[in-house]
Amino acid sequence: MARYIGAVCRLCRRQGEKLFLKGTKCQTEKCAASKRAYPPGQHGQGRRQKLSNYGTQLKEKQKVKRIYGVLERQFRKYFEVASKTKGVTGKVLLQLLERRLDNVVFRLGLGISRAQARQIVRHNLIAVNSRRVNIPSFLVDKDDVIEIKAKDKAKIKIKDNLELSKDRTVPSWLEFNGAQMKGKVIRLPEKNDIQQPIQEQLIVELYSK
Repeated sequence: MARYIGAVCRLCRRQGEKLFLKGTKCQTEKCAASKRAYPPGQHGQGRRQKLSNYGTQLKEKQKVKRIYGVLERQFRKYFEVASKTKGVTGKVLLQLLERRLDNVVFRLGLGISRAQARQIVRHNLIAVNSRRVNIPSFLVDKDDVIEIKAKDKAKIKIKDNLELSKDRTVPSWLEFNGAQMKGKVIRLPEKNDIQQPIQEQLIVELYSK
C-alpha cells in the first residue's frame, strides 16, 4: 500500500494539534508544531475561517488517517469493513486501525513512532505466532504473540527504542515482556484504549452522506 512520504510536522500544523507522528521527538522543544503553532504555507498566520459541519467531519477523518499513517483508499476499505461488521461502526473502525501490526509494534514500544514501527515490520523483523510477517496492515487477533526475529545489530536498535519509549504506557489490551521483547494480545482493543481523543462519529457521519 502507498504511504505519505512528505514532511510530517506540517501535518500536525495543518491539523492544529500534535499528532505525535515522530514519537518522542514531538515532545522536544524543537517540535515544529510547538514553535510555529499555525497552519503551514504563505497565509498560515492569516485569519482562520470557521469550519462548516462538513469541514469539521473532514478534519477529524484526516486526523485519524494521519495518526495511523493510512491513505484514503485503504481508510475507506476499513470503513466499509466496519460498516458491515456487527457492532457500532465507529468503534469497529478504530478497533481495526488499532489492530494493525505496525500500530501494535508501536504500542509495545518497539518503535518510537508508527512510521518507524512500519519500517521494522517491512524489514521482516517481526514474527506473529512464530511466523514472520512483513505486512504493516496485518490485523492481529486475541492471543496472538508478537516477537522480534532479528540479528543482534537490529535488536540493539530496538532495545534503544524501548529505552526511549519507557515512559509510554503499554495499553491494557496488550501484554509485554521487555526482557524477551515479546508481546501478546490479551483482548481486542476498545475505544478507551486509544490515547488520543478521536470523535469517530464525525467520520461515520461524513461517509454516510
